[in-house]
Amino acid sequence: MSTPDWLVAKPIAHRGLHDKANGVIENTISAAEAAIARGFPIELDVQLTTDNEAVVFHDFELDRLTGDTGVVAERRLADLTKVEISGARGGDRIPSLKQFLDAVAGRVPLVVEIKSKFNGDMTLTKRVCEILSDYSGPFVVKSFDPDIVATLRTSAPSITRGIIGELNYASKNDSFMSAELKHRLANLLHFSESQPQFVSWKVHDLPSAGPHLCKVLGNLPVMTWTVRTPEERARAEKYADQMVFEGFLP
Repeated sequence: MSTPDWLVAKPIAHRGLHDKANGVIENTISAAEAAIARGFPIELDVQLTTDNEAVVFHDFELDRLTGDTGVVAERRLADLTKVEISGARGGDRIPSLKQFLDAVAGRVPLVVEIKSKFNGDMTLTKRVCEILSDYSGPFVVKSFDPDIVATLRTSAPSITRGIIGELNYASKNDSFMSAELKHRLANLLHFSESQPQFVSWKVHDLPSAGPHLCKVLGNLPVMTWTVRTPEERARAEKYADQMVFEGFLP
């Protein structure tokens, strides 16, 4: 199955077209509406709740983006959707994936990122696929976790799937990873199992052998994240087919 044309047609708004200074916060319905108003596809993050539902939220913990504390996965969907997003002028709360999809309603394409702790748990992946099966708008799904991408390949082959990658995996969220796992991810050594249909690579790590070979030998589109500066945009234009951007209007 080929990737949809829209994937490389127009820059993708990172977590929606958010603007914290003006009270439009990432991964909110307000950020989605701002992207829709300018016709940009939306990238969004999905997390698992304790009752095995899906919410649109980037972090594993609530602290950075809300007035609450604690782990997202330890809260129920009904509780999380009542949590207000800090600094949101529109009164945004954490949206469920279904609420987010209902709000977008196919007006722009979506790039759905499934978050993972690399523990082999496919509960969130399966729930996301269930919810998306009732959505008629254009979308693709991606993840850093090749096991999730492999599950999409076998369990939901009609969904266009992508792998997200970088070279170093040095962030706080990656501290649990073994050196062996980091090496496997950085070099796409899972490719035969995951068989992604596009690659999403960190802009600072372009050019890299893995995404370059995917593009040249596999004819896979290369998306790059997260583009914030003119220098990064120039790098994206040189080495990638599309960019996920924030902080400016392309």
